[in-house]
Amino acid sequence: MGKEANGMGFLDHLEELRGRIIKSLICIILFSIGAYVFSEKLIEIVTRPIPEVYFMAPTEAFSTRIKISLIAGIIISVPVIFYHVWKFIVPGLFAKEIKLVIPAVLASTIFFLIGAGFCFLFVLPLSMKFLLGFGTEKLKPMIKIKDYISFVTYMILAFGAVFELPVISYFLGKIGIITPQTLIKGRRYAVTAILVLAAVITPPDIFSQFMLAGPLYFLYEVSIVVLKVIYRKKRIAQKKIEVEQ
Repeated sequence: MGKEANGMGFLDHLEELRGRIIKSLICIILFSIGAYVFSEKLIEIVTRPIPEVYFMAPTEAFSTRIKISLIAGIIISVPVIFYHVWKFIVPGLFAKEIKLVIPAVLASTIFFLIGAGFCFLFVLPLSMKFLLGFGTEKLKPMIKIKDYISFVTYMILAFGAVFELPVISYFLGKIGIITPQTLIKGRRYAVTAILVLAAVITPPDIFSQFMLAGPLYFLYEVSIVVLKVIYRKKRIAQKKIEVEQ
């Protein structure tokens, strides 16, 4: 088994990955246990966009508390999860730039929380109002708590994930995989891809799709700016090296 540049073999990397996954899961479990104490309040907060929810099975209310606690545990553990993700990735890509780990963790956490918060505070209330507005005098909503929590969870995690685009672009630019010109030339294709992605991620209504597509396109443009800054710094550093030589 050949050794990697940093002295670790393939099996060593797998063992490190396993350890980091276990540590992340332990963190999620511990925070989930703590969140269960506030599960009733969490359900009340999450269900504010709709008038009433129902459970249809004897165990559904209990399982909902478990699920909402687990979701809270995942969200609270986001900094720890990102720490282990970047701690695993960065040394393999940037052997001399371990200092990038903490900024990467902070940026990833901030962008994830912005995406999740944007979804919870703006997209979900407006989407539910829009969707429930199709009811009639005879066609009334009776929403199962299980289905609603699943819907909210999926939307929040999806928005949090797609808001990582500038962070991912930064590191892809850092290792030279993409350039500002790559994104600029691919802008028209990106618009189509963003609309398709928004249609896949969000509920089947045009309102929710544009609520995701708009910010995602904005983040695409932000990524272009980020890459321009990276490559400007690279050119300045290269010029300094040439002058010194």
